[in-house]
Amino acid sequence: MARHNFKKLKIWQESMSLVNETYKIVRDFPDYEKFNLVSQIIRCAVSIPSNIAEGTSKSTDKHFKTYLENSLGSAFEWETQIIVAYNENIFQKKNL
Repeated sequence: MARHNFKKLKIWQESMSLVNETYKIVRDFPDYEKFNLVSQIIRCAVSIPSNIAEGTSKSTDKHFKTYLENSLGSAFEWETQIIVAYNENIFQKKNL
């Protein structure tokens, strides 16, 4: 397998944009969520491009695919937590 330059992968670039947007979204969350939901949402967001980058270092497509699947799992987890925050009226849909 040819190794990828993760910085050139569109999926990595877009996931880095998601990280930036996530920090903007959680900036206005209430203080009582700073060490709960905010921390978890940020960790999920950062995990997405991190897994993509780490996967590009692997020597087989099978291993790379595993890291992409982990990244997708983090994306689903991020989405779930955003839905929880929305359902709890922590922010409005217009913030998305």
